[in-house]
Amino acid sequence: MTTTHDLAVIPGDGIGLEVTPAALEVAQAAGRRHGFGFRFTEYDWSCERYRREGAMMPPDGLERLRGHDAIFLGAVGAPGVADHVSLWGLLIPIRRAFRQYVNLRPVRLFEGIDSPVRADIDLVVVRENTEGEYSEIGGRMNRGFPEEMAVQEAVFTRAGVTRVLDYAFTLAGRRGGYLTSATKSNGIVHTLPFWDELVEERAAVHPGVRWDQEHIDALCAKLVLQPSRFDVIVGSNLFGDILSDLAAAVAGSIGIAPSANLNPEREFPSMFEPVHGSAPDIAGQGVANPIGAIWSAALMLEHLGHAAAAEEVVAAIAAVLAKGDVRTRDLGGTAGTRDFTAAVLALLA
Repeated sequence: MTTTHDLAVIPGDGIGLEVTPAALEVAQAAGRRHGFGFRFTEYDWSCERYRREGAMMPPDGLERLRGHDAIFLGAVGAPGVADHVSLWGLLIPIRRAFRQYVNLRPVRLFEGIDSPVRADIDLVVVRENTEGEYSEIGGRMNRGFPEEMAVQEAVFTRAGVTRVLDYAFTLAGRRGGYLTSATKSNGIVHTLPFWDELVEERAAVHPGVRWDQEHIDALCAKLVLQPSRFDVIVGSNLFGDILSDLAAAVAGSIGIAPSANLNPEREFPSMFEPVHGSAPDIAGQGVANPIGAIWSAALMLEHLGHAAAAEEVVAAIAAVLAKGDVRTRDLGGTAGTRDFTAAVLALLA
């Protein structure tokens, strides 16, 4: 009997409307090869909806998503809608309501891509995804006056830090056995020393993993100068966000960067999305790089229990790039979204 996965699809804004169909077409092709399929339910939750109805999603949006096996998100953001409005109206509520506390961002330098550095790059950034610097605690006072002030509190809990560290150490144990913790405990006096203490505590539970820690400023420099040194990097919400974008750029283009927002216990649906954003400057032109979305779909396939299918999708991406005759503009080529997608699909037929 064929397995059918119930997938919520939120194309969102900008190039999300273009790369999402590409990713889902590839996922379906992989499913046909391996005997599973999808049932898609599409939601038009976006900045366009916000302009029209005053909210990124309806009041019962989270309940609508709750019963799906997974969520695929294209992109969020559009000119005229403040970024904090679009993110806190859709993406962040989903991450938090469904306890997607691991943001997994693999980074790899594929053959055929020109990188700003000369190195072998194959690493994973594990970002804490539900607390840290992106808290809701704070506010503003005395708006418009000379003494106007804004206060934003970071929140690091033992439970929240421990669970993401355990995930990262376990992942490192399955990969190269090496983990790097991003910190800044020399300057941030409370939260990051607490983070460091918990890293050391959890390391004792994972004796097979070699680990070290780097201050975030030095780590950014070393990620550019010595990217092949790293395997698994774990960081707080802010640090993980910055590091994964930096690493993607070092690997050739942020257009290739995937991500998975995971609820490892599978009590709630996990969400998969490319990192690149809505790119309104090229939206509607058919030139967006679909790799980030297609690779995100591969992460989704793996999460749904189809590791072999996921590996084939990533291998197809790698093969097209290695051949070198089909590349999108951000990779120095002239191919469009559809051209690259068709080349991947041809290898999965």
